[in-house]
Amino acid sequence: MLRKLDKCLVICVILLLIIGLIMIFSASNVTSYMQYAKSPYNFFIRQFIFLIGGLIISFFILNIDTKVYRYFSFILMLIIISALVIVLIYGKVSNSARSWFNLGFITIQPSEFAKIFTIIWFSCFYSNKNNCSNLKKVIFPLLISFGIALLIAIQPDLGTTILYLGIVFFMFLILPINFKIKRNSFLGVILIIAFSILLLLNNGVEILFERQLERFNFLNPCERIYSTGNQVCNGYIAINNGGIFGKGLGNSTQKYLYLPESYTDFIFAIIVEELGLIISVCILILLFLVLWRIFLIAKRSKTPQNTMICYGIFWYILLHIIINLGGLLGLMPLTGVPLPFLSYGGSYLISLIASIAIVLRIDIENKTK
Repeated sequence: MLRKLDKCLVICVILLLIIGLIMIFSASNVTSYMQYAKSPYNFFIRQFIFLIGGLIISFFILNIDTKVYRYFSFILMLIIISALVIVLIYGKVSNSARSWFNLGFITIQPSEFAKIFTIIWFSCFYSNKNNCSNLKKVIFPLLISFGIALLIAIQPDLGTTILYLGIVFFMFLILPINFKIKRNSFLGVILIIAFSILLLLNNGVEILFERQLERFNFLNPCERIYSTGNQVCNGYIAINNGGIFGKGLGNSTQKYLYLPESYTDFIFAIIVEELGLIISVCILILLFLVLWRIFLIAKRSKTPQNTMICYGIFWYILLHIIINLGGLLGLMPLTGVPLPFLSYGGSYLISLIASIAIVLRIDIENKTK
C-alpha cells in the first residue's frame, strides 16, 4: 500500500510540515515566554502533539475503503452539528469567539472539522443519482450547510464562516446535476439567506459586530497602524525586513510582540523576514505542488464520489491559501484563517492531515481497482 502512495504529494506534505514546525517554534518562542510566561517550546510541543495525532488518524484513514464513507457520512454531519451547538453553550472563549472545547492541555475547534465532514457528505450524497434529479433533495444539503454556517457565525467566527461557505459554493458548482435544477437550487438558497438576514435585521440583531466591520477597512493599513491596521502594517514591515535572503532563522524582530499572531495568521510574514523572498517562494511552490497532485488524483478518480472529495479538498486548501495571503498582503479583509501546514492550530492541522490521507487513499484505489 505504501508503495502506491503518490510520492510527490507525500514528500511535499512532509517538507511543509517540517518547515511549519520549525517556523512555529521560531515565531512563537518569544510570545510564549514574554506574553504567556510559558516555555519557549510551548506552542511547538502542542503543534507536534497534534501532528502525531493527525498521523495516527491518517494511518487508519489509509486503511479504510472510501466506499464505506456513504454509510456514516451523515452521522459525521450530525456529530458536527451537535458539537457546534454544544460549543456555543459550554465552549471556551478566545479572541471574543466561543469556538473551542477546552480539554485541559489542548483545545479543539469543531468548526475546523465541519469543512472536511461537509466535503465527504456532499460527495456521498450527490454521487447518488437519485439525489440529483429532484429539487427538494438537491437543496437539502445546502440548507444543512447554511445552518452549520449560521452556527459558526454565531460564535462569532467570520473567517471560518466565509471559508466554509466558499467550500460549499465551489463544491456545488462541480456537482453532476442538471443545470436548471442547480440554478433553481442556488437561487432558492440565496433567497432563504437574504430573507433570514432581513428577518434578523428587522428584529435588531447585529449580523456583524463593530470589530468585524472594521476589518473591511483593509486598504492602506499603515495609515491605521495604531488601530485596525496594526497587524497588516507590521506584517509589511516583517516582509520588508526579510528582503531577498532574509535575516536568518530565529532573527525576526517583528515577533518581539510587534506582530500579533505571528505564529498563526501571520506566520508567512515571519517566514519571509527570517528566510527571505527566495525560500518563501519555494515554500509557495510546495503548496501549489500539493494542490496540483490533488487535482491530478481527482482527474484519475474512478467514482464520482471520490472525484468530488478530491476537488472539495483542493478548494479547501486553496481557499485557505488565498484568504490567508490575501489578508496578510492587505488585498482583502483580515479574517484569521491559518495557512495550510505552516500556521499554528491543532484542530486545523488534524483536519488537514486527515484530508490529505483521504486523497492518498483515493489514489491507492485508483491504482488497484
